[in-house]
Amino acid sequence: MEPESGTSASRNPSQLSWVNLSRNLILAYQSFGVVYGDLSTSPLYVFTSAFRGKLLDHHDEETIFGTFSLIFWTLTLIPLLKYVFILLSADDNGEGGTFALYSLLCRHAKFNLLPNQQAADEELSSYKYGPSSQAAASSPLKRFLEKHKRLRTALLVVVLFGACMVIGDGVLTPAISEDINKKLTPDSFSAVLASVSGLKVTEKKLTDGELVLLACVILVGLFALQHCGTHKVAFMFAPIVIIWLVSIFSVGLYNTIHWNPQIVRAISPYYIIKFFSKTGKEGWVSLGGILLCITDAETFKTQMLEFANCLPYSFAPSPGTEAMYADLGHFTASSIRLAFAFVIYPCLVVQYMGQAAFLSKNLNSVDNSFYDSIPEPVFWPVFVIATLAAIVGSQAVITATFSIIKQCHALGLACMTVMFVTTFLMTLVAIFVWQKSVFIAIAFLLFFWVIEGVYLSAAFIKVPQGGWVPLVLSFFFMAVMYVWHYGTRRKYSYDLHNKVSLKWLLGLGPSLGIVRVPGIGLIYTELATGIPAIFSHFVTNLPAFHRVLVFVCVKSVPVPYVSPEERFLIGRVCPRPYRMYRCIVRYGYKDIQRDDGDFENHLIQSIAEFIQMEAVEPQFSSSEGSSLDGRMAVISSRNLDCASSLIVSEQEDIGVDISIPSSRSVTLRSLQSVYDDESPQVRRRRVRFQLPENPGMNADVKEELLDLIQAKDAGVAYIMGHSYVKARKSSSFLKKLVIDIGYSFLRKNCRGPAVALNIPHISLIEVGMIYYV
Repeated sequence: MEPESGTSASRNPSQLSWVNLSRNLILAYQSFGVVYGDLSTSPLYVFTSAFRGKLLDHHDEETIFGTFSLIFWTLTLIPLLKYVFILLSADDNGEGGTFALYSLLCRHAKFNLLPNQQAADEELSSYKYGPSSQAAASSPLKRFLEKHKRLRTALLVVVLFGACMVIGDGVLTPAISEDINKKLTPDSFSAVLASVSGLKVTEKKLTDGELVLLACVILVGLFALQHCGTHKVAFMFAPIVIIWLVSIFSVGLYNTIHWNPQIVRAISPYYIIKFFSKTGKEGWVSLGGILLCITDAETFKTQMLEFANCLPYSFAPSPGTEAMYADLGHFTASSIRLAFAFVIYPCLVVQYMGQAAFLSKNLNSVDNSFYDSIPEPVFWPVFVIATLAAIVGSQAVITATFSIIKQCHALGLACMTVMFVTTFLMTLVAIFVWQKSVFIAIAFLLFFWVIEGVYLSAAFIKVPQGGWVPLVLSFFFMAVMYVWHYGTRRKYSYDLHNKVSLKWLLGLGPSLGIVRVPGIGLIYTELATGIPAIFSHFVTNLPAFHRVLVFVCVKSVPVPYVSPEERFLIGRVCPRPYRMYRCIVRYGYKDIQRDDGDFENHLIQSIAEFIQMEAVEPQFSSSEGSSLDGRMAVISSRNLDCASSLIVSEQEDIGVDISIPSSRSVTLRSLQSVYDDESPQVRRRRVRFQLPENPGMNADVKEELLDLIQAKDAGVAYIMGHSYVKARKSSSFLKKLVIDIGYSFLRKNCRGPAVALNIPHISLIEVGMIYYV
């Protein structure tokens, strides 16, 4: 999407401006089908939801004007002011959402509870994005939060709770009633059901059962489109949303002019004061329905199926307004701003204004205000477009839920998407990242917390009437996430405090006290520094070990993406004769960890490049002396393509070459051949390395490179620890419950590391070990 550096340099500024404008316009067009599909369908149900209950006792023109004034200022202050003008500026390398906020905080302050970050991570190009954190290094507030682990844990719990509120609210939306035997209705079903409900006001009225069946048929078709991908779906759905917006704008403008042009005066906040002074508690309760103008259709069921007393308003406003920020990574801040400020916002305001003008003269139509306000000649076209637009809104719900779960895992489960918590994190970002005054940040926090707190307090009144279901689900998901995080942190802490003494390792000598056979052993560990405790089990339990050993650590860093050129960190663990190296593979929280079949070859080339670099750059020579863990270097894959360290030749991997010395027996290598023949789809190309003719090459470097090539030809084995985590006998009952039952259950029912890393089963060696944490 972005112009290449070579071509951009030759373009003048006017050409670049036109390219950027065209790109933003295209992305703004796509955003209609992904971001705004759900938000744009809110006029279907907002007025009807607001006037449920005792607010009907105050059903008059003045109350209608006050309701519209509340809707107008809610749309203006939260989506337009907070999200479009403020939050969209807090991006992380072009990525948005609460994941970006937490990532920024982890980079500019030590809020991460898993101590696996290194100084080399700060050299990533994406890590340096945004203002420098040096000016805020002496902040007393920053030092206070970094010093107290309980405060950082509390922040994690808040973030987890926010994420789980969205997931719990996205999995199921309570629609409890006697008519459907107290069953639960999915979010996307409610949005489609709201649109097809217009068939109940036609001459040929459909029954509730027929409406439900029609909504189910529509949703089956929607899920069938998921395999097409976000951008294809966006191009497919965007025209529908645009036509829908034009339709509701036209209908709203017509109703405003035709029924009551005086509704324009209700833009004044004076009508909000009159609304609450007249309605009192009933007006406060109605805020739960007005809140829907910035959230989604998930809570609107009662009007369509005439369910009574079962409307739990949304506690997690997503995707709705939050989607504008969360989906920033798919688009740009400029495209999101263009779409909302110039299209979405005016269309919604005019539509709500038109509906209010219609209701002010037709007070008895509040139960079906949207469809009743449509002029009869255009009823059927608008009905069809409304149904299609609701389907687009359901797509937004599906996309957001799966995206949240994926990113939660990548960020160590630390995430948050709830609006209330977003405001809190944004305040911290303003202090620690933007380095704004604490007083300005607190003013921002209090201003929006007061507004959002009033709405949330009105929503919580519906908890006993069905809203408890997403709350229970949210607490359950939060417990699962925290148990996983706690167990992982305790296991990492055990590894960190029980590392193998390198002094002991050096005392064994280059042979490690065992037979070193040809081949490469890739030892997977979560530690980024030091030798894990499980290595001593390898040495004491295996009669022989590979000539070349590489400690591989795959870890996530608090950036959205890590470029392939910066993904590998290569270093030496012991002096050169030991032939022991370390490789750290870094991924961002939005990177997809996949093995493309070239990992082994990239690793060999990277180690060879490091050996050459070490010989010519003095800063790496310290690893030969008393330093036990040499400095690590970033090996760029771009440099590997033009590097002359090794000559690479490719051939199809067929047959078994018995002549090559290998740590595997002839029988095992024959089994490998049978495995490849039976699984041709997983066979990989065989790459051979050769040393180029270079008379000036250092003898020690040449010898080490030859050992590396011979070890690669002999075969690569993947060595992993099959660990069991147990709580110490002296631990409390709660800790034993969490570790021995909860964490153990999760580990047994999650994909193992070998599966997640796509490690060939035929080459895998596992050694068991029990962790007492």
